[in-house]
Amino acid sequence: MQRRATGLTAAIAALGMAAVLAGCGGPGDSGDVTLKLVAADYGDSKANSSQKYWDKLAKKFEAENPGIKVDVSVYSWTDVDRKVKEMVKAGDAPDLAQIGAYADYAARDKLYRTEDLVSISTQADFMAPLAEAGEVKRVQYGMPFASSTRLLFYNEKIFKDAGLTPPQSWTDLAADAKALKARGVKIPYALPLGKEEAQAETMQWLLSGGGGYTDNVGTYDIDSTQNVKTFTWLKDELVGKGLTGATPPAKLDRAEAFAAFTRGDVGMLNGHPTLMQMAAKKGVKYGMVPMPGVNGHAQSTMGVADWMMAFKQKGHREEIGKFLDFAYSTKNVLDFSREYDLLPVTNSAAEEMTGNKNDKALAEFLDELPTSQLYPVGKTSWAQVSVDVKKYIGKAVDTNGNPASILSQLQTKAATEENAE
Repeated sequence: MQRRATGLTAAIAALGMAAVLAGCGGPGDSGDVTLKLVAADYGDSKANSSQKYWDKLAKKFEAENPGIKVDVSVYSWTDVDRKVKEMVKAGDAPDLAQIGAYADYAARDKLYRTEDLVSISTQADFMAPLAEAGEVKRVQYGMPFASSTRLLFYNEKIFKDAGLTPPQSWTDLAADAKALKARGVKIPYALPLGKEEAQAETMQWLLSGGGGYTDNVGTYDIDSTQNVKTFTWLKDELVGKGLTGATPPAKLDRAEAFAAFTRGDVGMLNGHPTLMQMAAKKGVKYGMVPMPGVNGHAQSTMGVADWMMAFKQKGHREEIGKFLDFAYSTKNVLDFSREYDLLPVTNSAAEEMTGNKNDKALAEFLDELPTSQLYPVGKTSWAQVSVDVKKYIGKAVDTNGNPASILSQLQTKAATEENAE
């Protein structure tokens, strides 16, 4: 590193060892270390591309840390995971990757452990549910970088015109949806179980029914009694009664459900913070409440996190650690969260956001985070299980669907994948 080179160079020159100096870096090499970071794009246009955020952050870091450069490449979510996978396969892993999954790389011993990178204070600042989700066999490899939870959005005007109050239980939700249908609302409740993000809507409903993808010890339990009851209720009480619109849930993607909400065609749907900005741009007034459960508010909601990970291949552990400590400072975490309507992943940033009136809307989502449950991302099998859920779960609520049968098939596939780990 450049800031350490002066004394060493003088000693080498005194010994007449210019050849050794040349061998350390080659002609023209300044001795700088360049960290390669590949990151996902959270922006929806060039104006707010994540590239701008990272370039600004890298410039500030480099000014404070002479001798360390940070080269950032940002890709869309459609491409970023594939890009990193290709780089690793080609033997040219980035030093850092901010993407959607880490477990497979950790299982193949490609990643540094978190405790070997960041300071104790940085590691302790990660919010507990997120830090735990970044573990493989109780060792943290995935560092949460962005997070969100889900709330039930409802169209305030439609509800007010119908004289309705936001639902607190499944019974309330079904009754509200029935009333909205009677008033001609196209989609009383939007149930996106299409291939785009069916795993998210599914998990939200499983949790609200007292179940989930896994049991209390982390074993897949997709066809549990609670989960079968949940999807049977969805099939019979919402889909079967025409309360989810004309498009079958299996063919409705999240993006279209969100777009329909911003057109005023949807009464209720589960949404994440991005929907706030989308609705506001279209002039749609909305309210948000916790996800209803069987007999009242669900005991837990779904949390989602994206991950930062550090690859061992190039050996820049010390420099990576310095950059991560900088990136996870309270100010930088807040800047990113506010720019992209995401939740902070550290306790210090969360505390500041909670106390800031300008962050009131995001704070409503933040309130749900302590009791949230995340996808079982610590399992290398989850990537394939998620694909299977997207492919098959919509069939469970079709007219001729059999929830118990579909969930049993998914459980069998998940158990097979897990046993293959």
